[in-house]
Amino acid sequence: MTAFCTKQDLFEARTGGYHVYRIPGLTVTRNGVVLAYTEARQGRGGDWDPIDIRMRRSEDGGLTWEPPFTAIDHRDFDAEQPVNNFNCIASSDTGDVHAVFCQDYARAYYTRSTDDGQTWQSPVEITDVFEQFREHYPWRVIAIGPGHGIQLTTGRLIAPVWMSDGSSQEFGADKRGHRPSEVAAIYSDDSGATWHASDMIVRNEPRFRHPNETCVVELSDGTVLFNSRTESHHHRRIVTTSPHGSGQFSEPRFDEALLEPICFGSIVSVPGTGNILFANPGVLERTMPGGPKDRGIGPGETGRIYDRKYLTIRLSRDDCASWTVARRLEHGPSGYSDLTALPDGTVLCLYECGLVDRMFDDRYLRLARFNVEWVEDAD
Repeated sequence: MTAFCTKQDLFEARTGGYHVYRIPGLTVTRNGVVLAYTEARQGRGGDWDPIDIRMRRSEDGGLTWEPPFTAIDHRDFDAEQPVNNFNCIASSDTGDVHAVFCQDYARAYYTRSTDDGQTWQSPVEITDVFEQFREHYPWRVIAIGPGHGIQLTTGRLIAPVWMSDGSSQEFGADKRGHRPSEVAAIYSDDSGATWHASDMIVRNEPRFRHPNETCVVELSDGTVLFNSRTESHHHRRIVTTSPHGSGQFSEPRFDEALLEPICFGSIVSVPGTGNILFANPGVLERTMPGGPKDRGIGPGETGRIYDRKYLTIRLSRDDCASWTVARRLEHGPSGYSDLTALPDGTVLCLYECGLVDRMFDDRYLRLARFNVEWVEDAD
């Protein structure tokens, strides 16, 4: 097949009544409809500003897109608090699209669409599921994903989550911080009717400082692999596996091939190919102006924060045991991304790129459509 890669911008900062669009997500429904969703941030675009969830639909594999609409309005909860980390899971058996999300980083909700994302049911609160984690961790901040969750071949729905005790003050003394943090998951075995808490997946410890935003993929033998962001000095992604996604997790380890500039990464298994793709900013450099200050991560210690740029697609042909090919998707500023794939093997990546003023003030959410041959054609 001929290699191809095309791009178009789906959301632009300072338009539609929003300051910035961040935290992209993608999923493909059983009927082949692509849903692209984002945190549409008001105020100055921070994590704690008023945030809605905006969405666009494509019925032709991401070639053309319907106008954006609001899937979740923050005013339905509290006019001054955000809704965030919208995480979709497309069901292959019922055709429903499930979604879990947070409000004020303190409450969790579930909703679903039965019409390929055109409309969404009234959200149902599921914060009580997170209460089960208190036995292991005294959280004051909770968040899903971000990105998307997955449905296993068994039918189980899985969404990674992270939580913090809120003690850090990176947002100011009047806000709950997002670190220290730890990683777990929630899952449903009855098409979203009830949700359950997994065992803890990655704990906060000196090797794996502040594990948080996690992507997930099912391997060829049904094993579930979790790939987590961390603020470790080693600056590599953390991976763990489970036979079913809820317990019996392997000892966390660093994937030496996957750099960690401290940014969300995304992962997808490409249908019918045996290939898995991973995307995140591909270098450990500090050259961009206006980046964040290094963060304290312990008594007398500092965590290095690297540029968000050069979004890179990496290819594995052996269930993430190795990553043999890497190709740069974006040659400038680029941060969070989410990957999905169509039944014919076409890959879609929605990602933050460009800058209005500084890092975290992204100009666009850009959609790339490409195939594995394009990745393999790396120089």
